[in-house]
Amino acid sequence: MAQRALQQSSSYRPHYRRRFRWKWGEFGRVCVLIFYVLVVIAPIYWMFITSVKSYGEIVNVKEVTYWPQTFTTANYEELFNAIDFGIYLKNSLLYAFVTALTVVVITMMSGYGMSRYQFRGKGFMLGMWLVAQMIPGILGTIPMYVIYSKLGLINTRTGLFFMFITGQIPFCTITMRAFFDRIPVSLEEAAFVDGCNRVQAIFRIILPVLLPGMAAVFVFAFTAVWNDLMTCVIYTSKKKLWTINVILKSMIGRVSVNWGTLMAGGIIALLPTIVVFAFVQRYVVSGLTAGAVKE
Repeated sequence: MAQRALQQSSSYRPHYRRRFRWKWGEFGRVCVLIFYVLVVIAPIYWMFITSVKSYGEIVNVKEVTYWPQTFTTANYEELFNAIDFGIYLKNSLLYAFVTALTVVVITMMSGYGMSRYQFRGKGFMLGMWLVAQMIPGILGTIPMYVIYSKLGLINTRTGLFFMFITGQIPFCTITMRAFFDRIPVSLEEAAFVDGCNRVQAIFRIILPVLLPGMAAVFVFAFTAVWNDLMTCVIYTSKKKLWTINVILKSMIGRVSVNWGTLMAGGIIALLPTIVVFAFVQRYVVSGLTAGAVKE
């Protein structure tokens, strides 16, 4: 009896230890996630409190405050009144939205063709697009500037749109092709049997299933253009064509920096990407599991 009781107790202890270790493992994962969230939020929090501090409180290195002693909107007022930040915000929104919508339409057609049709040079074309992603875009600045100069596209919105759109098409086409590959061909074949032609099958059957891919491509193109700085710096010198990134860069002087106004501009620059992702996040997340059932 004593030996049996000893065996039962020994068989019970590992189970207790496994439960104890499992709880500590969960606790460790939660701690890591909390630390990661704090690391991500901390810079944004510091930007915000700096944007609502007075200039004297910001530059006072003897007494660093982690919460504003007095809230002020003077930095935001100066941003829009003295610097005309609204003009550059409108330019950034225009460039980003138009580019993202155009890229979605173009890559839907090119991605469908790359997914559904077989033609000579298809593998080579995909390989060249992938290799092009490894080459820094700054290497093509000089030849592209010469071409733009001869075409008269310097200091024009048309030139900026053309540069933004062509820069996003290769990678977004590869991404859209991957989403088309996840959609079974049998869906289109069933539509053909029901009397639909190819265009009707695409708009009635494929596009509703492709919403996650369209959302992912839209978000990628939008954020890429929104965060772009070098394109406007290189291809335009007209201030009325600048984006918010260019004007924020120009606010950093050689001798002094108005940190309050600069941080206010940074906070406003964060908002559009947050809003866009908040609206399309469910499509992007659902796109991660799209095509889990293969044909």
